[in-house]
Amino acid sequence: MKRGKKAEEEGAAAVADEENDTGSASTKKAKKTKEPEAPILYEDPPDKMTSKDGRDANMKITSWNVDGLRAWVKKKGLDWVREEAPDVLCLQETKCADKDLPADITSMEEYPHKYWAASDEKGGYSGVAMLCKTEPIKVTYGIGKEEHDKEGRVITAEFEDFYLVTAYVPNSGRGLVRLDYRKTWDADFQSYLSELDIQKPLVLCGDLNVAHQEIDLKNPKGNKKNAGFTPEEREGFTQLLSSGFTDSFRELYPEQTHAYTFWTYMMNSRSKNVGWRLDYFVLSSSLLPSLCDVKIRNKALGSDHCPITLHLAV
Repeated sequence: MKRGKKAEEEGAAAVADEENDTGSASTKKAKKTKEPEAPILYEDPPDKMTSKDGRDANMKITSWNVDGLRAWVKKKGLDWVREEAPDVLCLQETKCADKDLPADITSMEEYPHKYWAASDEKGGYSGVAMLCKTEPIKVTYGIGKEEHDKEGRVITAEFEDFYLVTAYVPNSGRGLVRLDYRKTWDADFQSYLSELDIQKPLVLCGDLNVAHQEIDLKNPKGNKKNAGFTPEEREGFTQLLSSGFTDSFRELYPEQTHAYTFWTYMMNSRSKNVGWRLDYFVLSSSLLPSLCDVKIRNKALGSDHCPITLHLAV
């Protein structure tokens, strides 16, 4: 959730103002002496490695908005990846042209098959990547519409049993200046995914730049007019789910609170767990029998997002 980050920060600041506005001098005085509330953290439970129908997980996919690939590599992001050891690693917001890719990642022998998409028009903006241990049957870039594809936001890989789509969904921006564009994107992206789903089931992963329900962010009240939590963006995600897809984390953990994947750098938000769940694994409903677990690796550092991991039995 980068472009329009200031809007998110304004929302955080507005919430902070709201929480600090006590309404009376006596209450304010009492507030000053009150002990700060301890943050409520989300503890990622142990990985479940078996599907509902008893099959063992055999596919592990990790997704991470790295907030700049070169900076993330310098922050030792690859050390965490090697420990996690997914079969496929999907990255968003790489902000890196092909000629500037760090050698530390292009030379990774663990992932001999690497695919990159960058913005055609802006350096240091957007960008996605997919690193695979096994070569996909086919890899494509974009969704077939130039107005979207020039920003380097989507890579699709076809495997034997499913498609894997990694995406960095456009942010509506500060002041919601791109909200109309975002609505167009949501409709076009849903059409693209639905066409793929006709051929074989799919996994969509990435920074989808929306907190779908109030449970998916710390301060829903103060962010209803901010990018990532507008009614239009939330409705776009609802429409996607209603067209035959499932938010896999909520499928497994429907009531889990305080589970976030993004924290603004402002106001010590991460240490306080004042965050948003913006990163998802969305599955074709026909893949649900193969779902084993979805993990939020919120202790992994290196970005203002944390990685998420999917276990499948395919």
